[in-house]
Amino acid sequence: MRRAQRTEALYALLFLAPFLIHLGIFFVFAFVRTVGFSFTDATLIGQSSRFVGLANFVELFREPRFMAALTHSISFMLVVTTIQTFLALALAAVLNQRLWGITFFRTVYYIPSVLSSAAVTVIAIWFFQKTGFLNTFLGYLGSVSPVLFTFLGVFMLAQVVQVGWERWRGVPLAWLDPALATISLLVALALTWGLVGLGLVRPLEARPPEFTWLTNPDRFLGIPIPLWSIIILNTFTTIPTLMLIFLAGLQDIPKSLYEAAAIDGATPLQQFFSVTVPMLRPVTFLVITLSLIGTLQMFDQVALMGDAAPLDSIIVLAYYVYNNVFSGEGKVGLASAAALILAGLTFAIVFLQRALGISEKAH
Repeated sequence: MRRAQRTEALYALLFLAPFLIHLGIFFVFAFVRTVGFSFTDATLIGQSSRFVGLANFVELFREPRFMAALTHSISFMLVVTTIQTFLALALAAVLNQRLWGITFFRTVYYIPSVLSSAAVTVIAIWFFQKTGFLNTFLGYLGSVSPVLFTFLGVFMLAQVVQVGWERWRGVPLAWLDPALATISLLVALALTWGLVGLGLVRPLEARPPEFTWLTNPDRFLGIPIPLWSIIILNTFTTIPTLMLIFLAGLQDIPKSLYEAAAIDGATPLQQFFSVTVPMLRPVTFLVITLSLIGTLQMFDQVALMGDAAPLDSIIVLAYYVYNNVFSGEGKVGLASAAALILAGLTFAIVFLQRALGISEKAH
């Protein structure tokens, strides 16, 4: 029996050997070497290195570019994780409905996650140019704003009049009753078309805003405008994956819970916050953890931006490590110290997340 167990263990090790070798070389060995380099002044130019103790760590916190990278990474993590989590959950809740053609929309919403990061970033560079798609689109919206505001105003007025009339008659209808909203929509379309045809409402001249996204030196909420461009880009490309995780979690919630809540008189909104959100705690923990780790280690989109945006306005910790190794004399020791700070920050953030009560169990 013991011989059979030893044989089974040997076969298990043989199957695990490729993974264990890969893990040992590219993770364990690399981590140990990084720790060793962080206490030296090693460079890539081949000179002998010497032990400098904590000098690299002290120098990092005295260097403005590192502090900018640290600030950008933390800001990027907080903003992107918050936006991603809320939008991914909202999209998953919408796509979890039994509607005609919902499979098509699930597929379409997931496409950004399977696109090449390099291709998406190149498109984003054009998208955020001064004469790119975003400014052109904003200029078009500004030109048709009189028509849009007229349409929305007529729609809201028609809806208020209809719902008010029905409630006055004693019919308890919601303000967004689908049947009345359809009538309001038709009335708004017809009246807006008539006003435009009579010349009483006219589109304005299209004037794209003179706003530079990638070279703008200004800040919004303490974050450089070029970094906001990467925040928008990263959010767009990663939400679909997190949405898919939430969607799997939503489909695992027992329908009986919603039926019981409906019998107790809970509205769809109350069911969402009292049933859906508590039952999704394990999934939310996974999504937030993946988002925190991914955003802290974000590298490719900053690297692919190249000279399209000033480095000091978009640099993050992962790119700071890369830039110190593969530019100039190759400061391996300094880059290793920065990499250890990035690893420590990642562990600290995930531990803090668990300590603050984002648990792995449903309530």
